[in-house]
Amino acid sequence: MKKVSIILCVVLGMALLSGCSGKKENPNKLTAWVWNVNVPVLKAAEKRYKEQHPDFDLEIVEMGTSDVYQKLTTGLLAGGQGLPDIVLVEDDRIQGYLNSFPDAFLNLSKQGFGKKEESMFPEYKRNLVSKNGDMYAFPFDAGPTGVFYRTDIFKAAGVKAEDIETWSDYVEAGRTIKEKTGKDMAGLDLNGDDGLYRMMLNQQGTFYFDEKEKPNLTSEESKRAMEIHKQLKDADLVKNTVGWDAWISSMVQGDVATAPSGAWLAGSITQQGKESAGKWGVIPLPAFEEGGNRASNLGGSNYTIMKSSKNPDAAFDFLEYFSTDEQTQIEAMNGGLFPSLTTIYDEKVFTDGVDFFGGQAIWKTLADQMTSIPSVHYTGYFPYAKDEAVKAQSQATSGQLTIEEAFKAAQKRLKNRML
Repeated sequence: MKKVSIILCVVLGMALLSGCSGKKENPNKLTAWVWNVNVPVLKAAEKRYKEQHPDFDLEIVEMGTSDVYQKLTTGLLAGGQGLPDIVLVEDDRIQGYLNSFPDAFLNLSKQGFGKKEESMFPEYKRNLVSKNGDMYAFPFDAGPTGVFYRTDIFKAAGVKAEDIETWSDYVEAGRTIKEKTGKDMAGLDLNGDDGLYRMMLNQQGTFYFDEKEKPNLTSEESKRAMEIHKQLKDADLVKNTVGWDAWISSMVQGDVATAPSGAWLAGSITQQGKESAGKWGVIPLPAFEEGGNRASNLGGSNYTIMKSSKNPDAAFDFLEYFSTDEQTQIEAMNGGLFPSLTTIYDEKVFTDGVDFFGGQAIWKTLADQMTSIPSVHYTGYFPYAKDEAVKAQSQATSGQLTIEEAFKAAQKRLKNRML
């Protein structure tokens, strides 16, 4: 009995020592779900933030975008179980989550994100992350668009990029370039992606859905956008580039003359096309009519705080710093992200020329588009709409169906999928 008592005392003593000496969980610790290039940006910002907030601790969990959305949706359906404090959500997904789970995200406006802070971001971004006049996400990176072009190919064809003001000009320039150099005007995956079509819709102030969030694939704007696609295809100005690698390769190897895209493309071609340095330029998207809008968006993301967070105040304070800190935005640019914080567009990094682009101040060219990007409606049915739009695009550009027939059928399928 004495031996048992001794053992119990030893065990209890060890437990007490363990309890006293064990490291306590930091009550200020937060968890964030993000992907790839956002990780080092968050880590650097956390390090600076801790200088003034030494007890702050951020666990950054890196995962792919599809994994983020799968886990986020599962957690939301479970009432917030298993969710982190902070989640990064792309532009084309945020509205769907806000509409489907309106009480799951922290209301930033009521938390203290005032009109002064809101005004630091472009209107289209504010509208994107707002519901009933309140903001529910911190805007971060954006995708202002432009036409990236090979200056060497344009020079060989005797075409001046600055003379391209409309999409009709773009098609005609493509004909001249093909005739003089044999190069295609653009690389497109007409059977697998509709990025150019989406840019053209956004540029015209519409999208897959109208302002009432009803399917809008048969709109006049949709028809006009697809007519340009058809003209490019029929004139043999399109190189079929299936997948990301083929698309990037066609540009850096000089197989195509242009690439209409979001600002993030600059990072990809700079990293993967070092031998083409100095042979690039950027112009705004062509307009549909002379003097028309040339601004659009493709890509971008925003940081949300889950309402289920045990420390929403700490999460809010950090993300307010993170989204408005100029050094953070410049570091994001180094990783290929274009900041949506408009107050830094007069910094040297924007106004200075970029050697890779022949000394052109391309970031200013792109930043100048930000205040003219129309607000559009993605809705929660974006994935369905994109799927149907790609099918219609394939049918219309191949001649299998007319544009009207293809998109009328696509709209009908989309409506059925939304039931």
